[in-house]
Amino acid sequence: MTTVGIIGSGMIGGTVARLAVAAGYRVVLSNSRGPETLAELAAELGPLATAGTAGQAAEAGDLVLVSVPVKAFGDLPVKALAGKPVMDTGNYYPQRDGQLAELDTGALTSSGLLQRDLPEAQVVKVFNNIFFRHLASLARPHGSPDRTALPIAGDSPAAKAAVTAFLDSIGYDAVDTGALADSWRQEPGTPVYGTPYGPFSDEAGTPAPAARIHADLTGAHR
Repeated sequence: MTTVGIIGSGMIGGTVARLAVAAGYRVVLSNSRGPETLAELAAELGPLATAGTAGQAAEAGDLVLVSVPVKAFGDLPVKALAGKPVMDTGNYYPQRDGQLAELDTGALTSSGLLQRDLPEAQVVKVFNNIFFRHLASLARPHGSPDRTALPIAGDSPAAKAAVTAFLDSIGYDAVDTGALADSWRQEPGTPVYGTPYGPFSDEAGTPAPAARIHADLTGAHR
């Protein structure tokens, strides 16, 4: 059975954990406050879910979700993530993370920064552009006519293939944005960020097919 390690079990991380368990994956939840703070969520998710440290989630995961602020990248278990496909859900918010010149100038994307900090991992940008309530509500079985797509970006074809398969299993299609250097196309302020899935005030969200995501990615400009 495939295990998904979750580092950062907040709104997006917790939602992905729910979708993963529903699809039959084992999940190991972690956060910065300790496993005991996730006992209730793990119990709610059932026998496929356990709580642990970030290192334990990284060690256990065949796929690992990293859902932490950019300013917390330095706290990640680098060795335990070596060789793993790492799904990066994060966005750079200077008001929270502090000003980072390489990101401000576009020399690096935030996922490119994470890849630099995790040189032996295989980072894939995903889940960063969708409201967590829409992520929960828009999942559909494979082949559904109203299936929604999510953009992904990464430098490893194998890791992107693994993430695409994971998305398919939890109810989403994938649209390949390109390399991590191209992941700015799905960052805050671009057409594909949030908008395709409807306003936050509508918790059900609006299905956004692959064609819509492709069009919005094409319309992104720096």
